[in-house]
Amino acid sequence: MKTVKILLNTINDVKSFVNIVSKYEFDVDLISGRYAIDAKSIMGIFSLDLSKPITLEAHTEDGAAFFAELEKFIVK
Repeated sequence: MKTVKILLNTINDVKSFVNIVSKYEFDVDLISGRYAIDAKSIMGIFSLDLSKPITLEAHTEDGAAFFAELEKFIVK
């Protein structure tokens, strides 16, 4: 499992993010406070507080291509 912080600022960011994540077979979770939701659920993402960075957990050992696609959302 690999973990990074992401930031989704706009509705278009959320749509783009879900389209990218949905292409991959493995599970991806977003964690904000005590809430954990499926990152492939656009409605779930909108239930989170998007004003601050969210923790992303990708349940894969080889996520190089996945994280490369998500580069613009990752908080450095």
